[in-house]
Amino acid sequence: MTQYRLSDVNVGENYTAKELDSFVSTTDIILLSNNGSQLFTEPDREYKVTMELDGFFEHSSQDGEKYYRDKKAYIVEKV
Repeated sequence: MTQYRLSDVNVGENYTAKELDSFVSTTDIILLSNNGSQLFTEPDREYKVTMELDGFFEHSSQDGEKYYRDKKAYIVEKV
């Protein structure tokens, strides 16, 4: 699987699920997909990176507050 190691992805480019799996495993990011929990079930399925975000707001169920998380998030869609 080492040949699939990615250190970065680019908006507008396609990647296989196994490449994205490698990216998520080695990088501190969030990956959002329109394929639900099936993102990694078909390793050769391709996804297009449609958006890159520098961070996001998260609601805490513990104290009811919203917190900004300074963490990269990528949105991918099935090709």
